[in-house]
Amino acid sequence: MNIIKSFFDKSFTTPEFLKEKQQARRRLLKSAAGVSALTVLPVWTVTANQQKQLNALIKTDPWQTLDSVMNHLLPVSKTGPSAVEIQAMEFLYNLVFERPTPQDEIDFIFKGVGWLNGYTQQQLNRSFVSLTFDEKETMLRDISQSNAGSNWINMMLTNLLEAMLSPPAYGGNPNGIGWQWLEHKAGFPLPEKGQRYFELPKRASIIKLSRLSEENS
Repeated sequence: MNIIKSFFDKSFTTPEFLKEKQQARRRLLKSAAGVSALTVLPVWTVTANQQKQLNALIKTDPWQTLDSVMNHLLPVSKTGPSAVEIQAMEFLYNLVFERPTPQDEIDFIFKGVGWLNGYTQQQLNRSFVSLTFDEKETMLRDISQSNAGSNWINMMLTNLLEAMLSPPAYGGNPNGIGWQWLEHKAGFPLPEKGQRYFELPKRASIIKLSRLSEENS
């Protein structure tokens, strides 16, 4: 992926981690067919320092562009919760800084921001965040015609769906807002912070050994 310079580079191939995320998205959509809303849930909260960091990040790129893309893909609406309401950026912060997310996945998220702004600068001489709604729509539709662009937008949509449908302990879906909208009842027990899959002793040991192996290879 290091040699890819734009969304329209024909040498781009879908990375394995993204294929796995696309499968996970299908499972999430399949599971969101419950019958009743949940009212009391464990809530993921950020510390004062984390919230301060997130607020600062959103004011600069690449986070500012990511925030703008998320809000465009899932804007404020009368028909369902928005990216802001499902805490899409808090979920993304959790994915990047707290979860054992593959580095390739994080790199693809951020490289996509550079490719997107490079394209909007080329076409309109402005960065993505400074565009009008219609201009943003056009630019996103343009890059969706490329393999890399389609993959990147799908990844953003997957993150939005995960933020909406995952347990609140992972940063999104505060108070089960996404489940309530879909009238979905989640399974129990729900994880709290400190009990998430990547924080369990066995999982943590596997991750640690894996990283040590990669460093030594």
